[in-house]
Amino acid sequence: QVQLVESGGGLVQAGGSLGLSCAASGRTVSSYTMAWFRQAPGKEREFVAAITRSGTRQYYADSVKGRFTISRDNAKNTVYLQMNSLKPEDTAVYYCAADPSGSYFQYKYWGHWGQGTQVTVSS
Repeated sequence: QVQLVESGGGLVQAGGSLGLSCAASGRTVSSYTMAWFRQAPGKEREFVAAITRSGTRQYYADSVKGRFTISRDNAKNTVYLQMNSLKPEDTAVYYCAADPSGSYFQYKYWGHWGQGTQVTVSS
């Protein structure tokens, strides 16, 4: 089992930047492909980005490509999401996820979740 704890959310103006962190405990994060999802009020949880165990491959939703960067430091058991050029539509609760059993892009296939961290982008 792995426990995930997100941090780094907050309030930022449009065009600004935020960095999120996901700290893992229980098992080493190097055992898992990791991802970030987000969920806005009244909407389904959506894929944001994923990174393979070694960090050699990253995948992004079209809506964040070129603005967000996912990375990992397996020695620190931590996964990161750097968010630049933020837009009001990026406002959501951001969740860290681990250990997919199927498609990376669908939340139902991810076995472990953090509690989420709120990101609010003001216009």
